[in-house]
Amino acid sequence: MDTMQQPPRPARKTNNISPKLVIWIIVAIVLVMLVLSSFFVVDQTEQAVVLRLGKYNRTVGPGLQTKIPLGIEASYNVPTQVVQTMTFGYRPSASSNSLFAGSDYQNESVMLTGDLNIIDVEWIVQYKIEDPVKWMFKVESRETTLRDISQSVMNKLVGDLPILSVMTSERTRIEVEAQEQMQKVFDNYELGVRIVTVKLQNIVPPVGEVQDAFEDVNKAIQDMNRLINEGKQNYNKVIPSARGEANKVIQIAQGYAAERVNQASGDVARFNSVREVYEESKDITRTRLYIEAMEAIIQPIEGGSVTLVDKNLSNFLPVQMLGGSVL
Repeated sequence: MDTMQQPPRPARKTNNISPKLVIWIIVAIVLVMLVLSSFFVVDQTEQAVVLRLGKYNRTVGPGLQTKIPLGIEASYNVPTQVVQTMTFGYRPSASSNSLFAGSDYQNESVMLTGDLNIIDVEWIVQYKIEDPVKWMFKVESRETTLRDISQSVMNKLVGDLPILSVMTSERTRIEVEAQEQMQKVFDNYELGVRIVTVKLQNIVPPVGEVQDAFEDVNKAIQDMNRLINEGKQNYNKVIPSARGEANKVIQIAQGYAAERVNQASGDVARFNSVREVYEESKDITRTRLYIEAMEAIIQPIEGGSVTLVDKNLSNFLPVQMLGGSVL
């Protein structure tokens, strides 16, 4: 049987990729990576610290910024416009319904007062990063340093005061002095932060029965301060009114005195004028004064009459009946 010869198979076509094309693709990818790594974005609330070969080079502000790629320059964004809060004695819990909830951190808040009482002080420290370079490179454990310094200052202030003063009248002074002393220590350590506020939260004795007693004392002191404030309010309301009445009476008296003085001055002037006339013509003036005096004495009486009598006569002699007919 004759073997049949198979026709020759056609040769397979191979997709040969040009090495030059591969090189251009690699170059394009590298260029894209270089371009992307040459830019970075700084938020409005941040500043970026740029390092060149691990050494500080510059600080840039918000916006799209450039840097040398391939790891020659590295950037670190620092939130310099954000007020950050650090809590002591508690931790806020976002999942809880209460405003301030969390685990128990009494190792931070339990302190010894100046009169050897134990007290539980919770507080917050709010701060802003003012110098990003110092914040990045001057201190290694920044958060721990902030927390340790804050606890040390608060323990010192509370330890110098009796427990009732810490719970009531000295709260504001403790907050102000704590902020000043913390800021001083932070500046000495060159942390690059500025304290915005120090605010005391709950201040209570840690023992249940003692805590109830001190809360009663605290309520009593608050009631006392409320009554004092109400008394001051009443004082400020009544005293100005009384002073106004006093000034009114004084002004009326001064007006009456001025009136009397003016009247007396007028009487004196009138008397002096009469005296001058009398000095010029004594007889006529004497007679006129006598007649005027008699006219002032003898006044008509409504519904009656006045009888003039000569005292040297033994009997009444009507001379004139004023208001009636002459007899």
